Amino acid sequence: MKLDRLLTVLETIAIAGRPITANELHQISELPLPTCYRMLQTLKEQQLLDDPQSDNRYVIGERLIRITLLARTDNDVSTITSPALKKAAEEFGEAVFLSRFRSQGVSIIHVETPADPTISYIHPGLGYRPMHACSCSKAIAAFADNNFKEFILNGPMKAYTNQTCTDRSELDKEFLQIQKTGFADCVEEIEVGVSSVAAPVHIRDAGAVFSVGAIGPIRRFTEIHRKSLGKKLIELADELSAAIHRSNSR
Repeated sequence: MKLDRLLTVLETIAIAGRPITANELHQISELPLPTCYRMLQTLKEQQLLDDPQSDNRYVIGERLIRITLLARTDNDVSTITSPALKKAAEEFGEAVFLSRFRSQGVSIIHVETPADPTISYIHPGLGYRPMHACSCSKAIAAFADNNFKEFILNGPMKAYTNQTCTDRSELDKEFLQIQKTGFADCVEEIEVGVSSVAAPVHIRDAGAVFSVGAIGPIRRFTEIHRKSLGKKLIELADELSAAIHRSNSR
């Protein structure tokens, strides 16, 4: 099956912006009708197309959406999400950060801080975060597929402080709690005196590829404050999800 024909099918359905039947594809692309049926089925099997209503009307599939989403650069995603993150930093009076899944890890890619020079805050820095000991990582890991969770639970877990959880069963319980509450927290697990809260950013058809969090000193990040921030971050995550998905659909 020629690659150029497969690309023609994908481009035709993407441009249409609506479910397409084999007959419509045949009329638009002028490909032979049997070829259209065959290619639609093949692309569906590979999750590059989907038939959401099981009525032989095809749309772009979960796997292709995930591929295009993961291909977005950090700068691109940061530009899309920066206004909402900046607004949240002002509202929370804390640094707010966006993280993204990378292969077998998570990295902080963008940070917004309060503009008021009289407000003290903690900057989380950019880059890799351990999967077992950071709110931004755990928020993503808790909603990952079982194979990836097993990879985390069976892998080495470094103890950064005496608060770092390095026990498989305890971390597994924490993942279940994160799924229940919708957000994760980190209480001095990476650095003494520092705490953070993060919520997964679920992108339709792609899963929790990103997370959004807030970080601050332990004296301010009490249990009550973390729960309050968690609820706000869930709302912010929904806002970011909609913005990213809209930009990815253009």
